[in-house]
Amino acid sequence: MFNLFSGPKQHIRRAVVLLEEAHMARLEHQAAAEHHSALAKMYAERAKRLEREIQQTQLAAASSGTLSEVSVIEQPALYALNGKRAS
Repeated sequence: MFNLFSGPKQHIRRAVVLLEEAHMARLEHQAAAEHHSALAKMYAERAKRLEREIQQTQLAAASSGTLSEVSVIEQPALYALNGKRAS
């Protein structure tokens, strides 16, 4: 555990520094997790809202009889599941 050139005091100091770094890393990751959780909730709410809008549009089109199918605007995806962002 201890080498010949550093005694127990240096080892304890180093352990204290590593402990402080570990606490800081935990706090940083906890903050990031809270941020990602909030984003996940926001996107889930957005998906529900968009699904409702699509259903309402389809119902309105079906009841009026003017449109048999809702057209989708073709746009490239900004984000992809493979992690590559389209530009």
